[in-house]
Amino acid sequence: MNINATLIGQSITFAVFVWFCMRYVWPPIVKALETRRKTIADGLAAAERGRHEQELAARRAAETLHDAKVKAADIIAQAEKRAAQIIDEAKAAAKAEGERLLAAARAEIEQEARRAREQLRAQVAALVVAGAQRVLRREVDAKAHAELLESIAKEL
Repeated sequence: MNINATLIGQSITFAVFVWFCMRYVWPPIVKALETRRKTIADGLAAAERGRHEQELAARRAAETLHDAKVKAADIIAQAEKRAAQIIDEAKAAAKAEGERLLAAARAEIEQEARRAREQLRAQVAALVVAGAQRVLRREVDAKAHAELLESIAKEL
């Protein structure tokens, strides 16, 4: 056995093996590696897009929350304004009702005072007639002297 022949035989066998690997084994491995690299790159790009979309969604959520808070503040302000308006209307209505009741009470008092004056006049007229009867010692006819009694009642 010659080392040179063995070395040359092994070199040729190695060259054939390398050629076979480069021709039939290496392309599927490179293709698998390239597919894997592309899949990883696509996954990283999708993750980046997802992170970006998440940031956008967070901004939109913050804006929506801010808008909702502004709208809620506006609604609260309008409700407070409406409550104040209702209170003012109720106060005005209560004041008007109070004035109306006061006017009605005054009218009723005035009417009662008139009735009392009329009753008092009638009683004074009766007393005057009774007093005149005693003074004159005779009967005074109320119907006959009605005009005189009315003028006396008006003077009182």
